[in-house]
Amino acid sequence: MTHLDLFMQKGPPNSDIPAGLEELRRVVLLDGIPCNSDGMSELRMYIWLLLLNTPPLRTDTYLDLVRQGASPAYAKIRNDTFRTLTTDPLFRRRVTENSLTRVLNAIAWKLHDANEARVNGWMSPPTLGVPKSLDGTDNMFHSPASVSTRGPRGSVTGTEGSDAGGENSGTVGYVQGMNVLAAPFLYAARSEAEAFAGFDRFITHECPGYVRGSMDGVHKGLALVDQILAVVDPKLSSHLLGKGMKAEIYAFPSVLTLCACTPPLPEVLLLWDFLFAYGPHLNLLCIVAQLVLVRDSLLTSASPKPDFKPLRARKVIDYTVNFARKIPDDLYQQMLAHAK
Repeated sequence: MTHLDLFMQKGPPNSDIPAGLEELRRVVLLDGIPCNSDGMSELRMYIWLLLLNTPPLRTDTYLDLVRQGASPAYAKIRNDTFRTLTTDPLFRRRVTENSLTRVLNAIAWKLHDANEARVNGWMSPPTLGVPKSLDGTDNMFHSPASVSTRGPRGSVTGTEGSDAGGENSGTVGYVQGMNVLAAPFLYAARSEAEAFAGFDRFITHECPGYVRGSMDGVHKGLALVDQILAVVDPKLSSHLLGKGMKAEIYAFPSVLTLCACTPPLPEVLLLWDFLFAYGPHLNLLCIVAQLVLVRDSLLTSASPKPDFKPLRARKVIDYTVNFARKIPDDLYQQMLAHAK
C-alpha cells in the first residue's frame, strides 16, 4: 500500500485539514497518483474531488437533472459531443457519446436553474440543495486556485447570470469547448454522477470566466500567455510576435480546455493532477512551458506555428514549477484572477 493509499484511507493526522491538503499536494507533485498505462487509477477521481473541494452530491440530484430532458443548449451540445477527442482510442473505448451528452445537458440545466433562482430571488434552484462542506457545515475549505482570490463570481449563483445557452456575454452557460473539459472527468470517474459533481465544481468555482458567453477569462488568459512568455523567454517571445504569432492564434484551445485538447489523454490526466493540486491558473505557465520545449524549431522557422503534440506532462510540470519563481507578483495575481 502506497503512502497515498494510506493517506486517503486514514485522512490527515489529527484531522488537520489544511496540513493534510498541503501534504496531499506535495505527494501529488513529487510521487504522482498511481495509475496504469491507460491513465486509469482507483484514487484519481477521489483526489480531484478533494482538491476541488467538491461537496457530496446525491445521485438522485444528478438523475433529476437528467430526467428534465433536453435543455435549451441541447442542440449545441449534440453538435459538439460527437467530435470530442475523436482520435483518442482510450477515451472512445471508455466514454460513450450518450454519457457525455447526459453530463453536459445536466450541467446546462443546473446553470439554467441557477439563473432562474437568481432572477426570482430564490435561496437555491428547485432542483438543487444548498452546498455543504464535507462535515455538513457551511464552512468550506478553499480549493487550490481560490484561496484569497474567490470573489462573488466564484459560484454559480454569484455570477452575472447563468444561461444554459450562453447567448448573453455576461452569463455562465454551455459554450463550445466544455465537451473537451468534461471528457477527462468522465474518463477518470466511476460514474456519471461523480464526473458531473467534479466538472460542475470546476467550471463554477475555478473558471467561470471560461464559460461565460463572451469567454472573457479565456481572452484574458491568452493575453497573459504572451506576457508570461516575454518574462521567461524574451528571445522566443520577440521571434513569435515578430512573425505575428500571438497566443490568441495558437493557444485558444489550450487555455480553454486546460490542455485537454493535446493528446495523449493519460498525459492530460497527469497534468490535471498537478493543476488541481496547485491551481488551474498554472495552466498558463504550462502552455508557455510547451512553447519552450519546442523553442529550437520555432526559432529556426520563418513561419513558426506551435504544435504541442504530444503532451509531455512531467517535463511541462518541471518547467512550470521553475517558471513560477520568475513571474512578478503583479503578473501572478493576474494569473490567479483571470478565469474568475
